[in-house]
Amino acid sequence: MRPFSYARADDLAQATQLGIMTGRGATDAGTQFLAGGTTLIDLMKLDVLRPTRVVDIGSLAGGLGAIELGPHGLRLGALARMAEAADHPQVRTRYPVIAESLVLAASAQLRNMATLGGNVLQKTRCPYYRNTVWAACNKREPGSGCTAIGAFNRNHAILGVDRSCIAQYAGDFAIALVALDAQTELRGPHGTRRIPFSSLHRDPQGHPEIETNLEPGEIIVGFEVPAMSWFRRSLYLKVRDRTSYEFALASAAVALDLSGQTVREVRIGLGGMAYRPWRATTAEEFLVNKVLNEANALAAADLALQGAQTHGRNGFKPTLARQTIVRALLQARDLPLEEQAA
Repeated sequence: MRPFSYARADDLAQATQLGIMTGRGATDAGTQFLAGGTTLIDLMKLDVLRPTRVVDIGSLAGGLGAIELGPHGLRLGALARMAEAADHPQVRTRYPVIAESLVLAASAQLRNMATLGGNVLQKTRCPYYRNTVWAACNKREPGSGCTAIGAFNRNHAILGVDRSCIAQYAGDFAIALVALDAQTELRGPHGTRRIPFSSLHRDPQGHPEIETNLEPGEIIVGFEVPAMSWFRRSLYLKVRDRTSYEFALASAAVALDLSGQTVREVRIGLGGMAYRPWRATTAEEFLVNKVLNEANALAAADLALQGAQTHGRNGFKPTLARQTIVRALLQARDLPLEEQAA
């Protein structure tokens, strides 16, 4: 780990001013915010991230760590711990997909430490990004190339990629947020703004070193999820090589509003197969007013994967992804109705 200066923010205004040099969505900015530190510290030890200044915002948890349910929906403070949200009784009852995505995301030790805001900003697990032995990584060294395209790439993305980067977004919680139309509240040197969670992360666009649409000095303050009673009929399905603390090969966050077996509304978020948290809107539109059977679920899955690009070793992913989407939809359909009552 390289030398760096340390600053502790006493309030949000000070934090945004101290963080003004974070850069616009850059992965390698000279100033980095520290909350739980479960990603930042790892990458500093690996010499992947080399900040010259670390701004500790952990003391702001009192104001930014609340979990609240009201008439307009659920508000999750960005500095709430993953474990707190996963174990919250009303989150588990009214938004089970969120609770499940958090439980399946990490070990108990990490969930006790990691914050929700930090979790959605976690870095890719691409080994060519996380190991500086590999010189060609456009995310770490812009313009150097993408080693993964021609190397072992079994876990890499098939949606939302281009020739500059095929890294897979590693998170789970973000997949639930993108599926449920969450909003993100941001605070920066110039004030507060709200954006759809789906707009937080960027496609590579030839510049994978810019991962988000955060402006310099901006901090995620919280997430707001709308109040939809039918979000109770939701789940998070995660397919991985092992069941203990492993990242997804394919995952799906699904929420359903049904009239009998007919779909009134549906939300589908995809993980483990895309460059960023992915919303399958075309598949959702197809399913509305259709009976949710295996044939229609498979047709929706095919639509969700239109445009998928494989690169050698991850050629199995489209098939796995289709099966994951179908299974998630049918499992959500078959959830006991008495558990979904408002």
